[in-house]
Amino acid sequence: MPALTEFAPAKLNLALHVRARNPDGYHDLESIFAFVDFGDTLHLTPAGALSLTIDGPFAAALVDDDNLVLRAARALADAAGKPAVGALRLEKRIPVAAGLGGGSADAAAALRLMARSWQLDWPLARLAEIASELGADVPACLHGSLQFGTGRGDQLTPMQRHDLAGTPVLLVNPRVAVATGPVFRGWDGIDRGALDPAAPLAVLRNDLAAPAIALAPVIATVITALEQQPGVTLVRMSGSGATVFALFESDATRNDAVQQLSAQHPDWWLTGTALR
Repeated sequence: MPALTEFAPAKLNLALHVRARNPDGYHDLESIFAFVDFGDTLHLTPAGALSLTIDGPFAAALVDDDNLVLRAARALADAAGKPAVGALRLEKRIPVAAGLGGGSADAAAALRLMARSWQLDWPLARLAEIASELGADVPACLHGSLQFGTGRGDQLTPMQRHDLAGTPVLLVNPRVAVATGPVFRGWDGIDRGALDPAAPLAVLRNDLAAPAIALAPVIATVITALEQQPGVTLVRMSGSGATVFALFESDATRNDAVQQLSAQHPDWWLTGTALR
């Protein structure tokens, strides 16, 4: 087994409409999933047993034993009839519990990486069946491209929005972890209408922003700060928060915003990137 590396791009919900709360505790969602050129990196080297080490700026926030990377590797090994072996190393750059799908992105990267290591010639749909068992966002992260998601977010349709590719993005997290469960429980249950994936992003919404702000009011401060930046075209919270993203007209205006906000809010986490 050769040494291999797989990139795990961070996920954005460019829009997220919550339509209904189901008896099983899940919600009917409609979302536009997008991915950026920033993320984690997963490495695999030959070894006689399966192991995982984690480094990087957000390594301390993860627990190895129940990490989705290991769960994904074991699930694929079981499905493929292969021994679950290999030394995995995760460079953890995506903030944890941040609305950026870091755990899901890492799980998806593990599926792609292990499939490559075993030279499995499986269609993506077969890997997606395993991905859906690991988490609602894992199938979208497995694709790693613009997708329209329905159901729990795991029923996917590829999208073509040529106006979005390469768009400069600024990600801002106030270093407040927001758990997904309480945010969904805080949703008021009002169906505010369907998501038209062809509509301008500005007329769409994230229905989880209000309950997330109720739990972490600093999110509203981040939104306001980004909306005041020159050259910004859209500001929205991603997922269940607390990360807020801003789309910009140019790299220059995004970079200016990074400098200004870094000086004004040195306690916030920021990174400039672009849509894939």
